[in-house]
Amino acid sequence: MKWIETVPNFSEGRRKEVVDAIVAQAKAYDHVWILDESLDYDHNRSVVTMVGEPESVLKALFDMTKKASELIDLRVHRGEHPRMGATDVIPLIPLRNVTVEECVTHAATLGKRIAEELEIPVYLYEKSATRDERKDLSNIRQGQFEGFAAKIQKPEWCPDFGRREIHPSAGACAVGVREFLIAFNINLRTQDLEIANKIAKAIRNISGGFRYVKALGMELKEKQMVQVSINMTNYKRSTLFRVYEMVKLEAERYAVAIDSSEIVGLTPLQALIDVASFYLRLDGLTPENVLEMKMLEILMKDADGQKTS
Repeated sequence: MKWIETVPNFSEGRRKEVVDAIVAQAKAYDHVWILDESLDYDHNRSVVTMVGEPESVLKALFDMTKKASELIDLRVHRGEHPRMGATDVIPLIPLRNVTVEECVTHAATLGKRIAEELEIPVYLYEKSATRDERKDLSNIRQGQFEGFAAKIQKPEWCPDFGRREIHPSAGACAVGVREFLIAFNINLRTQDLEIANKIAKAIRNISGGFRYVKALGMELKEKQMVQVSINMTNYKRSTLFRVYEMVKLEAERYAVAIDSSEIVGLTPLQALIDVASFYLRLDGLTPENVLEMKMLEILMKDADGQKTS
């Protein structure tokens, strides 16, 4: 079986009934599995992690995008996380027996359908990008929903699919192919947003920090603290523990402590093994040393044996 992963982001993190209605669209399909749902009140954003057979996943994503356009109105939406669409971004990640090139084709197919049937302009990003300046999602999203009506009129920001006019309530959408990304947030025991912004600037690639790190400072009003919101675009080359230690070191400059950290959605096991190896000084720890992974290996071998018998 061919498998892809997708992690659609929706601009709703406060009304669980709305997110449930969106996710229900995917649950109607065979060969699509919901692995995780994450809602954030302050960001006012939800992240859904799904895997499955490409054709079914694409149909599910279209239905979810349609439902989001019916239930989310960005004209009244407020949240800390930057956004330009009700369905803000749809990444596709090849998992098993699927190439990057195939996923690029899938992204274009989905983007074209969203634009034609839902009248939501679509931009292709990362490995699907048609222009260098569109590889980075933050470049596409710059200006957010409020500024997109004017932005889309500029020749360089003509959408890849759809008219040069945003959807009145659902905005625009980005669809693309990327590597596995870890959404890693670190919460600080202060309400000073300037400190979070300074730390984010120190660790992100664009301003001289870690090569595979994107970061922003955000205010968490409900928790009465601020956050360094981080996207780890290659956890093997920019590791969780090094980024955490740098945030901790920078925070100490301002006499601020780390309150907690969180991973939004799912993470590869290897990323956590790297953290355990670093802090416990373990030598040679691999997934083969994890009990549950050994059990899974046995189950998969048994399943393959049943299929071939």
